Order: sequence, then C-alpha cells, then structure tokens
Amino acid sequence: MLGLAKGLGYTFKKLTEKKITHFYPDVPFPMPPRFRGIQHFSPEKCIVCNQCARICPTECIQLTGKPHPDPDKKGKLIDTYDINFELCILCDLCTEVCPTEAIVMTNNFELAAYSRDELYKNLKWLDDNNTKVREEN
Repeated sequence: MLGLAKGLGYTFKKLTEKKITHFYPDVPFPMPPRFRGIQHFSPEKCIVCNQCARICPTECIQLTGKPHPDPDKKGKLIDTYDINFELCILCDLCTEVCPTEAIVMTNNFELAAYSRDELYKNLKWLDDNNTKVREEN
C-alpha cells in the first residue's frame, strides 16, 4: 500500500510541472550552432585531392575526377561525388581535412527515407543542399 501511495504522489507532482513536449514537424526544433548535420558540397571548389575519402572512417565517400579539358591547366575536375548516408556517421572529419572547404556541414538532419537506395546522395543533391550552412563556415 505504501508503494501505491508513493507512486500516486509522484504522478500528481509531475502533473503540475511545466510540459516539455515539442511539436516537431510543425515547429522545427532549434539546433545548437555546432550541430553536425548533412554535408554541403561545392564542386567548383573541389580539387579532387581525395583526402575526404581517405580520412572517412566508414568509407562512405566515393569520388572520381577527370583531367582538366584545358591542357595548359594542371589538376583535375570533379566527375562524380557520392556519399552513402546509410553508413555516414556525420563525424565532420571530411570537412576538417578539405583544403579548399568544398565540403561544409549544415544544420539539416532530416534524411528519413522509405528505401535504402534513397540514402545514396550524388554530386547534384549535395550541391543543392545549401540551406542552413553553419555560420562558422
């Protein structure tokens, strides 16, 4: 009987406290400024150094480059850049190692999908993902 009284006392105490429910889909939850979300990729800045793919602990980044069409210019142009968000742990290592800041983190985090195939994102999708880029970038 004492346990029942303690339980009811706790319940009544919690009923009078302020509610902390968030109406998530309708009202977006404010993320902290250093929140690591989905990456934004700027292909015009990329020099195809492959450092992002080498440092990735889950090996979810694949990129290929092609030789520059102008024979007088050195370097490569980005051909394909793919990230498998099924494996990506959003660790921010690829953005830290990028010498030209072609990869930056955003505050976007919504990647829900009905199929695993939808979690493979390509160069165009990552370039269009330029909303909510972190202020420090």
